[in-house]
Amino acid sequence: MTSPRDLPQDLHAFTDPTSVAVVGASDNPAKWGYWLATGALEGAGRRTVHLVNRSAATVLGTSCAPDLASLPEAPELVALCVPAAQVGCVVEDGMALGVRGFLGITAGIPDESGLAARIRGAGARLLGGNSLGLYDADSHLRLAWGHFSPGPLAIVTQSGQLGSELVIRCARGGIGISRFVSIGNQSDIGATELLADLATHRSTRLVALYLESFSDGEALFGALRRLRAAGKPTLLLTIGGSRASARVARSHTGSLTSTTDVVEAACRAAGVLRVRTPSELVDVARGYLAVGTRSGRRVAIVGDSGGQCGVAADVASAGGLSVPDLGAAAIARLGSRLPAGAARDNPVDLAGRGEADLTTYATVLDDVLADPGIDTAVLTGYFGRYGTDNPALTSHELGVADRIAATARSRDKTVVVHTMAPDGAVAEALWRQGVPATGRIEDAVRMVSGLAALSCELPGTTDLPLPADEPPIRPGYWAARELLRSVGVAMPPARLARTPDQVREAASRLTPPFVLKAGWIEHKSEADAVLLGLRDEEALLAAFASMRARLGEGDYVVERQDTRPGCVEMLVGARRDRALGPVVVVGLGGTETEVWQDTAIECAPVPSGTAEAMVARLRCAPLLAGWRGRPPVDTVHLARLVVALSQLIAARPDLAEIELNPVRVGPHGALPVDALVIPTHDSQLRRDSRLHPDSQDSRFSQDSYAPDSEDVTA
Repeated sequence: MTSPRDLPQDLHAFTDPTSVAVVGASDNPAKWGYWLATGALEGAGRRTVHLVNRSAATVLGTSCAPDLASLPEAPELVALCVPAAQVGCVVEDGMALGVRGFLGITAGIPDESGLAARIRGAGARLLGGNSLGLYDADSHLRLAWGHFSPGPLAIVTQSGQLGSELVIRCARGGIGISRFVSIGNQSDIGATELLADLATHRSTRLVALYLESFSDGEALFGALRRLRAAGKPTLLLTIGGSRASARVARSHTGSLTSTTDVVEAACRAAGVLRVRTPSELVDVARGYLAVGTRSGRRVAIVGDSGGQCGVAADVASAGGLSVPDLGAAAIARLGSRLPAGAARDNPVDLAGRGEADLTTYATVLDDVLADPGIDTAVLTGYFGRYGTDNPALTSHELGVADRIAATARSRDKTVVVHTMAPDGAVAEALWRQGVPATGRIEDAVRMVSGLAALSCELPGTTDLPLPADEPPIRPGYWAARELLRSVGVAMPPARLARTPDQVREAASRLTPPFVLKAGWIEHKSEADAVLLGLRDEEALLAAFASMRARLGEGDYVVERQDTRPGCVEMLVGARRDRALGPVVVVGLGGTETEVWQDTAIECAPVPSGTAEAMVARLRCAPLLAGWRGRPPVDTVHLARLVVALSQLIAARPDLAEIELNPVRVGPHGALPVDALVIPTHDSQLRRDSRLHPDSQDSRFSQDSYAPDSEDVTA
């Protein structure tokens, strides 16, 4: 359900104001006031423009007012480029007049948060401070440093200077800007509102977003998902990846999921492509604006050099693309065109035929694109340079380029060209016709990978079946078992015991071998708080006496040990990220979980198909599929556990973390044999906190145990 904060507020003052005032306007090109004044005056045919300077009668040949109070009307938007100490007074004057919006260029504004609160209280809004400004092509609004050309890319950026770099790089690549917003300190208006407003922005086809923090992450990615659904995907550039927060995590799930992991998961859920550098962002943006959404990951590589074909195949595979075998029909067609000895499978080496007849490039590309198992073709090598080296071939080569572009259109598939003449006439002609042409194979492959990601359908949403009788979220292993049982997750048959008599009773009701656990300790192996393989009642009693002497009184749990052969120990966990919401994790489990760090993470909740895909992309997937003659384990039931925990964490805001580790996955089921639950209110408790007999959890009686069932499936 969409919440009110997810909806864009009235941002008209910042997108198409009826009047603008630049306070601090200047004739000096080295000052901010010059750039904002010249930009504002460019839109004077659409809106009223006022320049304010307390010591100059005119600026840029335009009359100036000494202050806002001297203006003949209240401007809808006021740009603030005065010293920080003067900002408060200017804002107070503006609010008294009824100004609707303030653009804060100035950095270091005293008590900026308090000033923003007063502005909101007056019914106005603040963009900034410390903003580089804004630009809107549709409304001819420029209040920013620098030059802008109109186009289809919107830029929303937390760093003004990095935003300027993107604008400059885009201009070099022939990409114009539909809207530019430097959000600065986000003291009032934040990225979420600005992104939501882009959904109805006429000129915007693609969004570039630079953010350093995700304090309102759930709402932010909700807005990005709606942008994608509106046909305006987002390229996200961010920094970080620190695992500093993992040092204080109480579960393996927390320690294995960095901020970057969660951001990547949120991007997948919202259909956002995360890029690593400004150049990558511009490359993918150029490709998307040329090609649109018709790309896929199954790539055919065609070239006139065996070496370049091989490098292209390696780079494509390393970039997550598939270089599949061609079908028999495609290979047969190629056999009739290429000389004997030419590589006719994927990659396809023209073996000199392209040089002998340039039209071969177009016909071979048509052959491979006709294969239903191919989504995209990458042409690598010399094509594009023939006319550069021999001008007599220019016309012929341009004609072949036209044929290549026509083939891509007729097949409704993508062709990307890696050429040794990226600035030549052929490359320019290819770009004009929707065929990206780049000078580096890694750039070509990166473009294909990005286009494929932007072409994928949005992940489906999942309904949340809530338990009819929700038990409270409490710490401790016994409480974790109760919570899991309430959502249909089976656990080993067990008994709660605090005294030797209760231990004897547990032994009489359960089948050996037994497991004894100190239920209040979170990481039991490290504290010697779990003992396995207790063969009979005598061994169980001795273990209980020894453990209680070391660890003290508390809630001990006696379980029937899972002894099924052929099991693999896995981890399934979920946690609530403070900024980005609930996530679910599956990975290789056991005591060495953090050593291997083999995990897959997605935003919760997830449908069964996504859960199965998470399991399949683990590095340990071959171990689950059967290794060296072992039978495959039940990954279907493992995926069901992933779904169950994802729904639980999404449905219960009082749950901070939950982890099943290890989950013993065998050929006939997946059985969690330990669990950790951390309530939201308890997320800062000491690691060694425990439940005592007089605690609230003493309500769990001897009758609160899992049934003695042989069913070990989730």
